[in-house]
Amino acid sequence: MSKKAFLFDMDGTMIDNMWYHFKAWEKMMLELGGGLTGEALIPHLYGKPPELLTRVYGSGKFTLDEMNEIGARKEGYYREMYEPYVKLLPGLADFLRAARDRNIRLGVGTASNIPNIDMVLQKTGIAEYFSSVVSADDVERSKPDPETWLKGARELGVLPADCIVFEDVPKGVEAASRAGMSCVVLTTNHTSEEFEDFDNIITIVPDFTALDIDKLAGF
Repeated sequence: MSKKAFLFDMDGTMIDNMWYHFKAWEKMMLELGGGLTGEALIPHLYGKPPELLTRVYGSGKFTLDEMNEIGARKEGYYREMYEPYVKLLPGLADFLRAARDRNIRLGVGTASNIPNIDMVLQKTGIAEYFSSVVSADDVERSKPDPETWLKGARELGVLPADCIVFEDVPKGVEAASRAGMSCVVLTTNHTSEEFEDFDNIITIVPDFTALDIDKLAGF
């Protein structure tokens, strides 16, 4: 059975940008004091800013409004750092064109906010391909909850079983599994061994040049 839709995570999947998020959070932690830096910070780099800040500082350190303001400042630092270097992973532009030519519906599902998403989609010229964009502000629960992927499928008008998710982190693959979706893994930030416990993975690749779209989609 051919697949009808592809759903893409953004950070680490469409672009190799996690170092810039890390440096922006590290700068923010140094400003706040008492946070994490270096390798100790890396495992916490997922989810919405309030979720990350609660993991690092514990509950009660900041109000929700304060955490949202801190998150906005951090995202500003991130865009300043990354904006001059935005580029897609190898092969993605051609892959998106090929998917559109085959009438595969395309969506983005990410924990990033709208300004970050717009920066990437506009600067790389791929905004036209996507009929659904689900941001951090569009869901109540971040990955590994399946809400992001299920909302994307609904917006594209397809069943979860008709979707393939493209992800780079285990929590995103778990979210796809819980949504009833197959997954392609990009090894941008994690090794293939870190995904051994998942049974919804079709293939694991370094970038989009390694994918045969007809074979993948079942045409």
